[in-house]
Amino acid sequence: MNLDRAIFAFAGVMIILSVLLTWYVSHYFLWFTVFIGANLLQSAFTGFCPAAAIFSKLGLKSGCAFEKK
Repeated sequence: MNLDRAIFAFAGVMIILSVLLTWYVSHYFLWFTVFIGANLLQSAFTGFCPAAAIFSKLGLKSGCAFEKK
């Protein structure tokens, strides 16, 4: 798995987790979902993603997620 796809998977898991926490624990976890969305937006415009920095330090190589094979 390359870095691009790992970021998509991580973002998806975090969104699902935040929705489940909101549904089953407290409506205040909705702010976690807002934080995730804001982070996705800022990374789209700035190119900086904290999760990407961590995953790249763990050894994942960058790739083109939308490239056809």
